[in-house]
Amino acid sequence: MSETGKTITVALDAMGGDNAPAAIIDGAFLALEKEPRLKILLIGQQGAILSAIGDRPVDKERLEVINASEVIEMAEHPVNAIRKKKDSSIVVGLNLVKENKADIFVSAGSTGAVLVGGQLIVGRINGIDRTPIGAVYPTVRGASLLIDTGANMDPRIKNIQQYAVMGTIYMKNVMGIENPTVGLLNIGAEEEKGNAFYVQAHQALKTLDGVNFIGNVEARDFPLGLADIIVCDGFTGNIILKNYEGTAKALKDMIMTSIKSTLKSSIGGLLIKSALKKTLKKMDASEYGGAPLLGLKGLAVKTHGSAKAKEIYNTLMQCPTFVDNDIVGKISESIAELNVSAENTDSNK
Repeated sequence: MSETGKTITVALDAMGGDNAPAAIIDGAFLALEKEPRLKILLIGQQGAILSAIGDRPVDKERLEVINASEVIEMAEHPVNAIRKKKDSSIVVGLNLVKENKADIFVSAGSTGAVLVGGQLIVGRINGIDRTPIGAVYPTVRGASLLIDTGANMDPRIKNIQQYAVMGTIYMKNVMGIENPTVGLLNIGAEEEKGNAFYVQAHQALKTLDGVNFIGNVEARDFPLGLADIIVCDGFTGNIILKNYEGTAKALKDMIMTSIKSTLKSSIGGLLIKSALKKTLKKMDASEYGGAPLLGLKGLAVKTHGSAKAKEIYNTLMQCPTFVDNDIVGKISESIAELNVSAENTDSNK
């Protein structure tokens, strides 16, 4: 049941990303203005944060600066960085979640460091040995979830099953899709397509209770929204997602260049400006906020390293929904049931 009056405390990494701390702080102020339930803990180098805040009025009950002297850079080795930089904004923020001093951690910093830190500090839910990253992306039918998008290059069959279960819980409770469909990313629709791993994964998903599996989906189906959830290994998922984002940006740039190319097209552009703006907004991945790290004992969300204020804002606006719907609790229960089912199946063989 949603606790509509509950304050949602977000540990926000103010130092992570290409546009930190200015864009992070701008997004935080926008979210505080829009969502009265939010309390934000800005974590990072205090001087830089205060300078970025400037002369804006601060409600100390809802915005607090927590000093963290170190910053984990994008190029650093994630495991070494997490272990050595104990006073980094990522480590400090994740510890706040572990200690129940924050409901959720949000960062635009190093994906590897957030992922490793989430597993080492917050910990994985019992029964989950590999935490995936799920990314919500726009399609012509609405939003879909791609999972995994870069955490695990070589998952096992049981991991693919867990992705489908966790994705189903996420899309049902966060995105409001009652019976979300699940597709397996592959090179063809037929069951026997793909390498041995993907053939086995298809059979495992086909027999999985509680998941609305519709079979294989191809890369060209990605923008069409033929499945609410697409599962795959992290290597494939990362390439697909980045190609999709790059293609969307290229198309947007080409459309805008074409409209401005002649006087006639510019006049036509003015006539369709409103409709075009709405369409381009629907296809803007930043409108959907960050990517949740599913399978942790606490909530953590990773946004793009290039995130600007709008994406930080949208990510923060997701946070009450994550907390209210007890995503972690629901995943814990479902994974426990999945593991019991698997054990029963193995004992009956």
